[in-house]
Amino acid sequence: MNFLTIGHRGVMGVEPENTLRSFVAAQEAGLDVVELDLHLSKDGALVVMHDARVDRTTDGTGAIADKTLDELRALDAGRGERIPLFTEVLDAVRTPLQAEIKDVRAARALAEVMNGRGLADRVEVASFHDEALAEIRRLVPGVRTALVASRYGTDVVDRAVAVGASRLCLNIRRITLEVVEHARKADLSVFGWVVNTQDHLRLVRALQLDGATTDYPEIKRTGRFTA
Repeated sequence: MNFLTIGHRGVMGVEPENTLRSFVAAQEAGLDVVELDLHLSKDGALVVMHDARVDRTTDGTGAIADKTLDELRALDAGRGERIPLFTEVLDAVRTPLQAEIKDVRAARALAEVMNGRGLADRVEVASFHDEALAEIRRLVPGVRTALVASRYGTDVVDRAVAVGASRLCLNIRRITLEVVEHARKADLSVFGWVVNTQDHLRLVRALQLDGATTDYPEIKRTGRFTA
């Protein structure tokens, strides 16, 4: 089995999340895929940050949607890092990316970048929101998509199939064998998140998942040898 390890917001367990510093560290650690989150600024720039507000991860306050790119770039995102543009991440690392989008507007902005730079093979698009995945699939020929879920039952498989997703990224604390078996019957790959402990990693292996999203690069090394 080709077990893949996804770096959660880079390697957010050791570097400021969703920063170029974190993404480069994930690449240097040999993680197979780098995950990041996208939002639109007030002036339509596609910026990399998890929350809708800047309060938790920067020295600023307020909603991303209420700030221009210049205002966002003036903030410290940790250790002197700035909030990156999505295009800057594309240029900074070579590792395949998993870009999480929050809504249809972000899907449309991302589609423009992906089509302009031919990124369908390099960037997988993930979302908790079915309509966002449906929109990106409509706009980007050949794009690979993943449905993300925190609270779910076997219905999450039907949702993924309905929007044409090829992968499920599921909260490891709620995952069950029943859901995994249902996903396998639908030819979906299954990843667990966030896998930060040996117990979680053993569960991932016991369920024969296809990979894990983690905050720590050590999971990449130990994951190869955990039965």
